[in-house]
Amino acid sequence: MRKFHFLPAALLLAMAACNNAGDKAASADSVAAAPKDSMGMSHMADSSQAVAPLPAIPAGARVFFKNLKDGQTVKSPVKVEMGLEGLKLDTAGAIVVGSGHHHLLIDAGDSIPAGTVVPKDSTHLHFGKAQSTAEVPLSPGKHRLTLQFADGIHRSYGGRLATSVNVTVK
Repeated sequence: MRKFHFLPAALLLAMAACNNAGDKAASADSVAAAPKDSMGMSHMADSSQAVAPLPAIPAGARVFFKNLKDGQTVKSPVKVEMGLEGLKLDTAGAIVVGSGHHHLLIDAGDSIPAGTVVPKDSTHLHFGKAQSTAEVPLSPGKHRLTLQFADGIHRSYGGRLATSVNVTVK
């Protein structure tokens, strides 16, 4: 008779343990699926975390190529020196007013619309560790390189903080 009282209690405890494990697994899946920045940090927004608006661009702020001129002929890998005025170069992760980091678009247009997250692929290079120089391998031929500045969570500042040059790789 005592065995019959123990069995329902054991089943009830087992069901409660399974439900808790499922919640933890779902939570872990949500974190694993969250987008990560270049430093490997998750950027998860839930109902309790509102994403700050895109910071304003200070008057006179600009990005530019320090060493490349439009129409220049170069050899691969192409050394790219990225310049910045009126803003602070900072790592990806936090949104800090007056700062951000560079992205290089290769044959991918003149800018990313303001507020849009810059994609991360072979034609959209991220420099989220606050790099200002890079060696970029390019195939021979004509290429359009666009320097695009973005905030800490990779949201583009748009055409106002973008500049492009056309280069020919030997």
